[in-house]
Parts: sequence; C-alpha cells; structure tokens
Amino acid sequence: MNIYGKNEIKNIAILGSSGSGKTTLAEAMLFEGGAISKRGSVQDGNTVSDHFPVEKEYGYSVFSTLFSVPWKEWKINFIDCPGSDDFVGNAISAMQVTDTALMVVNAQYGVEVGLVNQFPYTERFKKPVIFLINQIDNEHADYDRTVDELKSSFGSKVVLVQYPVKTGADFNEVVDVLTMKMYRWGPQGGKPDVLEIPDSEKAKADELHKALVESAAEHDEHLMELFFEKESLTEDEMRQGIRKGLISRDMFPIFCASAAKDMCVRRTLEFIGNIVPCTDKLEAPKATDGTVLPPDENAPTVLYFFKNNIEPHVGDILYFKVISGTVREGDDLTNTTHNHDKERISQLLAPYGPSRERVPEMKAGDIGCTVKLKTVSVGDTLCGKGIDVQLPQIEYPAPKFRRAIVAENQGDTEKMNAALYRMHSEDPTWVIEQSKELKQTLVYGQGEFHLRTLKWRIENNEKIPVKYLEPKIPYRETITKVARADYRHKKQSGGAGQFGEVHLIVEPYTEDAPLPASYKIGGQEYKVSAKDTQVVDLDWGGKLVVVNSIVGGAIDARFIPAIQKGIMERMEQGPLTGSYARDVRVVIYDGKMHPVDSNELSFMLAGRHAFADAFRNAGPKVLEPIYEMKVQIPAEFLGDVMSDLQNRRGLILGMESKGGYEELNARVPLSEISTYSTTLSSITGGRGSFSLKFADYELVPQEIQEKITIKPTDE
Repeated sequence: MNIYGKNEIKNIAILGSSGSGKTTLAEAMLFEGGAISKRGSVQDGNTVSDHFPVEKEYGYSVFSTLFSVPWKEWKINFIDCPGSDDFVGNAISAMQVTDTALMVVNAQYGVEVGLVNQFPYTERFKKPVIFLINQIDNEHADYDRTVDELKSSFGSKVVLVQYPVKTGADFNEVVDVLTMKMYRWGPQGGKPDVLEIPDSEKAKADELHKALVESAAEHDEHLMELFFEKESLTEDEMRQGIRKGLISRDMFPIFCASAAKDMCVRRTLEFIGNIVPCTDKLEAPKATDGTVLPPDENAPTVLYFFKNNIEPHVGDILYFKVISGTVREGDDLTNTTHNHDKERISQLLAPYGPSRERVPEMKAGDIGCTVKLKTVSVGDTLCGKGIDVQLPQIEYPAPKFRRAIVAENQGDTEKMNAALYRMHSEDPTWVIEQSKELKQTLVYGQGEFHLRTLKWRIENNEKIPVKYLEPKIPYRETITKVARADYRHKKQSGGAGQFGEVHLIVEPYTEDAPLPASYKIGGQEYKVSAKDTQVVDLDWGGKLVVVNSIVGGAIDARFIPAIQKGIMERMEQGPLTGSYARDVRVVIYDGKMHPVDSNELSFMLAGRHAFADAFRNAGPKVLEPIYEMKVQIPAEFLGDVMSDLQNRRGLILGMESKGGYEELNARVPLSEISTYSTTLSSITGGRGSFSLKFADYELVPQEIQEKITIKPTDE
C-alpha cells in the first residue's frame, strides 16, 4: 500500500439523517475508487459500512465506519457516520479528526432534523461543508424545494455547483456549472458521457455559473480583481476561490447524485480530489496547554484516539489520527492522558470497514487503527520522544433516555456489568451508573433505539439475557416549617447499657439566614445560642447545617458528632420516600446522658430517631428533578407535540422557527420524560429530536406526593 503525505490526504466525514443514503454512497465511492470490485447493498447486508450484526439486524447504521478511497494522487479517508440522533456520538468523534463534512440530504424529504442537529458540530469544529442531495432518482424527489430549504436553513453561503435536468425515474443528466458541462449516464451509472450544455439549459446554467463565479471570487482579492476585469474566471481560478471559501466556511457547495444508480458519484469524488483542502491546509489542532500541532511528518509523533470497536477473536480495535510525526510498527509511545503508561504499536493497520490492511508506517494527517494496547481509550493521546502533550477530550451531548437494567439470571450480574462497561468503551454516549441512591444499575443513552441496540448486543454478542425496568426517580425531601422532637434511646441487657437522649429543632435552611435567638413551638419558647455550627455540603445537593446549642453540659460535646452522624444517616434515607433529604438546619438544644451507659452509638440512634420525628412534623415536602428540554420538530407537528408536553406537566417557555422547523423550549419533570423519546418519534414519524439539561428541583404536586410517600412505620 502507498504511504501518503499530509498534502495527499483528505479526511471526510459523511453526515446526514437516517435514510439519506450515506451507506449506499460510501459503497459507490469505494467502487468508483477501485477499492471494491462490486457494490453491495443495504438490503443484502453486504456493504462495507453497516457490517456489524446489529446493523444488519436493524437495517440502520449504529457505528461509524472508516474506509479509504484512492483517487488519483490522493488518499481520501471517509468516516461514514450513523444518521440517527441516537448515535450522534459517532458523528462527534468523526468530526474531531476529519477535515471536511459531506452532508447527504434526502431529495424526498429535504432538510431533516438529523441534518439540522449535526450542522452545529461542523460549526463547533470549524469544518468545511459540502451538501450532496441524494436519491434524485426517487419518484418523490424535489430538488428545487430541497435547495430552498438548505438556503433557508443555512443562509446565502449555500451555492449550487450542479442541478439535475430531470428528477425521478428519468434522472440521468446533471448540469455542472463549475465545469459548464452536462454529464449523462447509462442505466448502470458509473463513468458518464461529458457533453456540451444543451440550448434548453444554457440560460439557467449561465445564471448559476455567474453566481458561482461571484461566490468564488469573494474569498480572494486577486480573484475579485480578475472577475471585475474579465467578468469571468477560469476553472482553475474558480477552484482556488471555492477552496478558500470552503476553508473559511463562507461557501457551502451543493452537488446532486443517485448513489443507488452510481450517478454523479464519480464527479463528487473529482470535486473532493481537486478542490477540497488537504489536512495541511486547515487549522492545526491545539493541545490542552495551547501547543499548536501542525501535521508535520518530521515532528515528534502524536496520535489521538477517537474510536474503539470490540470484535470477537480480535479484542479492542483502536482508531487514531496521526496528528504530527510519523508512526511505525514497533514504535514505543507514552499515554500522556493516563499516568504516562508505555504502549507499543505492534500492528499498524489501514481500515476498510470490516477488513484491515497492514502498513509499515503512517504520516501526519492520516487515519489508521491498531490493536493490543493496554491502557488506551477514546480521547487518549499517545506521544513519542520529545513531546508531552494531551489533546482535548471529546465532548458528548448529555443523555436523554435512561433505563434500569438487570440480568435475567442474577448469577450473570457481574458478567453483565463487565459487558456494559465494554459497550461504553465503544460508544461513550452509553453511560453506565451504579446508583447507590436508587439501588439500581442505570444505563443512559441518546434515545430508546440507542438503548435497544445496547440490549441487543449484550444478549446476542455476550449471550447474557437482560431486561430493562422503569428507573426510580431521584426525588429529594425537604421541610417547610419549624418543628421539634426528642427521643430517648435506652437499652439494658446486662452489664453496660445504652442511654442517650436528644432534643432538637429542625427548620428549612436558606442561604445566609441568621439563627433566631428563640423558637416558639406549640406555645412554648425555646431559646438557643450557637456554641458551634457545622455546615455540610451534601453530595446530592443542598446543605445540612447542625447547630450545637447545648447549655449546662446536658450532653457532652464529644457526643455531638455521633448525633450528627445519626442525622446524616436519616438524611440519606428521608422519612417520606426513602430519598435524600436536603436544605435542613438542625438545632440540638437539650438532652440527657448517663455517666456509665452513654456512648456514641446511643446518641447516634437518639439523634437519628429525633430527627425523623421532627422532620415528619415540619411540613415535609418531596422535590422532583426538573429538566430543561429543547424539542426540534417539523412545523406541522407543533400542536400535537405541545399538547403531549402539557400532558406531561411540562411548562412551555417559548418557541422559535428555524428553517421549516420549530424549536420548543420547555421545563418537564423527569418522571414524565421516561417514554418521551418513543412518543416523539411516533408523533413525528422519526423526524423530531430533543435534548435535555438538568435545571433544578421543584415541589411535586400534593396528589403525586401522596402516591409516592412511604407510610410511616415504627423504627
């Protein structure tokens, strides 16, 4: 295999909504580049992308697939990313290491929510964007409407390079206003006939050519001068201007194709080869310490790991980009992310979907994979001699769907947990939590399909039957008024006994609220004076404030920590729902002790029971977690989605129109979100999307509190 340098390598992420035809496009590109001799199909389950069993089972892309197309003097590395919002983590990882985004649009449906959601990542990573309108041969294709939607969504930077003469079953001709030629394909697609533009299309082509020339000239003063002087540019001059426009993200070219019929795929590859910038022409990445790392093959070696797949009989296959330097088989590198552990690159592989070709070395800008590394995970940096840097970790979106998971056979629990953490290493947006609070193993993901895929893999790959349960809600408990209680713990069973008596007052805690000089409770006044105050920042949010107001030595100071420990134990299991309690001030104002029988255990138990009694009498309330939700939907579903949110006790905060889509902002209780992913997909036919962010805790309505409150029992 050839070894390519930084000015010969182009790294492209293939993005777009589910069903836009990305996998079929990848197959056609591999075929056109000579990497495969026959095109596979999604229906037959024999494509280079979508080769994992779970992908064949569902007919969806689940993982990103890396493959290379040799095209003339260039090596074009493509990463075909899943279109479903549930698997957005793969697209984010790909954008971290690629140089340009090829965004595929379905000509039937136009701009879909998946595309809208993925585009901001191209902004975040400052990547050039090319739009490819696919499935022009579909009977429902509407090219002009799709172009209008692209311009409406992404602005005047969107500019046509091609347009189809006809759409639907008769599609076989494209007018290219960059080359000013018409391309015509036979029934099998492939290499087209290159023709002059017919008179019937000349006026339209001239108008679009002029718009493209003007757009190309805008990005270079010299080209602008030439344009004013000649009122035109040569094809090479236009290429130069378009390349600069791509790099500055001031120009988003539009192409069109039928990937299924292999029409216009070759021309798209030609554009990528001739115009899309190589990796050395784009902004160099920066390490966390600010060090700029240009793709210099003679610099010290830096590898960045962005993806991991686990395959039977192989183990972890770790994918990386050579940020700088040259990596060779046998190189010893240092994991600067994890304890500076030493790693040896035993095998260097160029991936082609499910197959891999061994290579002796890879230079800066290239993407490859390796196996048998001990400590490396996604987001890690390996460095050679002479450099010690880390690249930033990949930032993934917060989860928006969760379930509790259990092994059907309890004896498989340990194996299930190990499998879950392996799955997380492949897709970090699968988040695993062993919840001490809820006493459940929780799995989080981007949607219902995301977690269904996780379950499928555990059951089919690991042979561990599992089931999902409704996760418990992490409620919080607090109080709304002042109350007091006392409790005497006394136990005598021969020898030394146990004795401790605690009198305390509880009240709601608010920041900077002064301690009163006295409390009036039940017609009696209790004077207090703080001898000592302990403020505990609770791990689960909020505070516990314990005030020692003991006078006259009624309780020895050495027992106060034991009382506080008893209170904390009860805070960890609130009297109402068993949930954590928060934001309480406790004033210990009196008690009794015995010169022989009093000990720490006695006062811990007395404090625990006294606090529980007082808490129940202090107007206890349950708080529920509230999340901020952003929902993106086609405008025609707005009414149904708003109605559903209101039925979930959601508060609509506002809405905004964005290029044919409506974005709703709402506050919704977590307890009402459990089935939202499935419901939104059902309402919108899979064209809706949402994101979640924790906001705060609010009081639950009284009728719900009554349903979830545990009936008190004797302790």
